[in-house]
Amino acid sequence: MASWLVVGLGNPGPTYASHRHNVGAMVVHELAKRGSSTWKAHRMLKADTAEVRVGPQGTGVPSHEAERVILATTRTYMNQSGIPVRNLLSDLRVRPDHLVVVHDELDIDLGQVRTKLAGGDNGHNGLKSIRAMTGTGDYYRVRVGIGRPSGRMEVTDWVLTGFSSAEKETLSRMVTRAADAVECLVTRGLEQAQAAYNS
Repeated sequence: MASWLVVGLGNPGPTYASHRHNVGAMVVHELAKRGSSTWKAHRMLKADTAEVRVGPQGTGVPSHEAERVILATTRTYMNQSGIPVRNLLSDLRVRPDHLVVVHDELDIDLGQVRTKLAGGDNGHNGLKSIRAMTGTGDYYRVRVGIGRPSGRMEVTDWVLTGFSSAEKETLSRMVTRAADAVECLVTRGLEQAQAAYNS
């Protein structure tokens, strides 16, 4: 049984991979890279998964004592994210209180990360779908800031744009920071993760 399920939200395929809406998926790919983990496709579950072991940062915890974490990205579009999340929770027998969803957040500036437990969906279609399919919003979230568009650009257009060359250095640091926050959350708990990363 997996200790934790960490799902990075986004839209599938290379067309969307670099968009703002896909920063959640970018974070779980960073975690898989750290763990030298190979991704596996699960067409029936509508998800791709990778397994890593995560120990408290800087403690040198041996891998057999570290937390087992299943990383996942969805094979559905954002507004159907709840389908693979529900499938994964059932297949892996993970409770919602051991689910972490990593997602883009309009109300947080680019470069900032926040961790929380439960709460509303704030208009996010991926979170709405997860609530609809699982019947709960009581899971952990790692919220990755993308900011709001300036001028008259619609939010729906904004989340489907890529990052500018000037933003990419900030993006890289933010993805690293969000991956660190996930590791802290699953090994040290929410209070320590918030103290360290909700700056």
